[in-house]
Amino acid sequence: MPDGLRRKLTTYGDQGFSLFLRKAFIKAMGYSDDALDRPIVGIANTYSDYNPCHGNVPQLIEAAKRGVMLSGALPMVFPTISIHESFASPTSMYLRNLMAMETEEMIRAQPMDSVVLIGGCDKTLPAQIMAAASSDIPAVFLPTGPMATGHHKGERLGACTDCRRFWGRYRAGEIDEAEINEVNNRLVSSVGTCTVMGTASTMANLTEVLGLCLPRGGSAPATEAERTRLAEETGRLAGRLAAEGGPTVRELLTPAALKNAMVALQAMGGSTNAVVHLAAICGRLGIKLDTDLLDEVGKRVPLLVDLQPSGQHYMQQFHQAGGVPALLKEVRSELDTSAATIHGKTIGEVIDAVVDEPGQTIIRTMAAPLKPIGTLAVLKGNLAPRGAIIKQSAASKTLMQHRGRAVVFENTEDLANRLDSDDLDVSPADILVLRNAGPKGAPGMPEAGYMPIPRKLARQGVKDMVRISDARMSGTAFGTVVLHIAPESADGGPLAIVQTGDFIVLDVPARRIHLDIPAAEFDRRMAALPAPKPAPPRGYAQLYHNHVTQADEGADFDFMQDQES
Repeated sequence: MPDGLRRKLTTYGDQGFSLFLRKAFIKAMGYSDDALDRPIVGIANTYSDYNPCHGNVPQLIEAAKRGVMLSGALPMVFPTISIHESFASPTSMYLRNLMAMETEEMIRAQPMDSVVLIGGCDKTLPAQIMAAASSDIPAVFLPTGPMATGHHKGERLGACTDCRRFWGRYRAGEIDEAEINEVNNRLVSSVGTCTVMGTASTMANLTEVLGLCLPRGGSAPATEAERTRLAEETGRLAGRLAAEGGPTVRELLTPAALKNAMVALQAMGGSTNAVVHLAAICGRLGIKLDTDLLDEVGKRVPLLVDLQPSGQHYMQQFHQAGGVPALLKEVRSELDTSAATIHGKTIGEVIDAVVDEPGQTIIRTMAAPLKPIGTLAVLKGNLAPRGAIIKQSAASKTLMQHRGRAVVFENTEDLANRLDSDDLDVSPADILVLRNAGPKGAPGMPEAGYMPIPRKLARQGVKDMVRISDARMSGTAFGTVVLHIAPESADGGPLAIVQTGDFIVLDVPARRIHLDIPAAEFDRRMAALPAPKPAPPRGYAQLYHNHVTQADEGADFDFMQDQES
């Protein structure tokens, strides 16, 4: 039975008084005894003036509240941290764990029998899933949805692959300041998340694959009525779960569900960031993400979805083509279709309900994929003993096997200061190396791994180079970029010993990343590494430095991982 307002009473030593006082205060908001006797659905409000990805959250809250009340339950809206990728310094990833902790504690501290978690921008849904995985009530997720596309000179535009493409053209001198300013006005034409298969879209789709939101909830556009109807139905579902009970996120995130997520991630052209987030979610469950399995899946499941940055199109077209259910139908043979969902149907039943969209070409078949390789590959070698990630579907074929001279940047500041110098000793065959940009080194593992092509090479027409770092890159980015090297250089990883002029071997088909120096010299340099830098003197920065884990463990806090499972 639901506990409603009686759930998790404040401690005064007298529970009767605790309930009496709680009811007295909440009645100041105008609630009747009838309302206060209902099951309670919490609704997390992640609206912020700093977060255009969540610009439709007020409308979604109202629709969700309507659905809750139609079910006979009582909606209670509460605020949480809101993180936008472009407005968080030093990086949104630095704050993901804080949001996960705060959201978990708000769910735990306040009386609610189920919760609706509304999120969209890159780190929000991962933080909320991490929080819900550590909570003990049913949670239903409501992604905010992708934005609409804009246009420029007859070309459709969308954030944020096109942001990077046009900025690259501007750096290369192909377009002038007036045109880049015009493009700036048209890239983001509405509220909502990036409309390509970046991190926000990837995590929204994976939320659906994992069974945590309603079918088509991962892709319905932010600006369309379907998104609002989904919000109402989400509220209605949460009300039913509050009254009758239902599975928790921990119960839904079985090994089968997580493998299903890996299959979909490889097929959809998803973000490299999803690997870090899935690892963090797994940590909350007391397990380790199996990156060997992720790589194995990628060798069997090719890229099927024709969306930027691995393809050409946008999330609206993906949704019109059938969205996640249609994609799952194409990879059904790789899925565990018995996996359960929060809405009561199995993944197999969701697939059975798919109505094919005639003539659509956005979601390809396994027999005729967009590209014959999976989205992501997991690399290992003496440079990355615990692994690294490359988005091979968005990389250059000619660079997938490459031996090049390292050009090393010590940190993001060094990169910014020297990259565009005409005096930089660099050629197109070289490999750009950025270190001290991982979880501890940056701090916060920024999206600096997508290093721009040095200006003097960009002006020569160079479009891609091999780039290697312990940082992340945006899911909207493209190129031959090796990321998430673990352990990071600031934590004693081998990236710290690379010197400009060393040769590095990248062999994606062999899943290898190797610093090509004699073993004795490798060992000598590792032994000579200085002691790690001390932690910052106070506050969240100190907490983060002392407790953040490495990329392969999700860059979560070690004390937030489940130690009992």
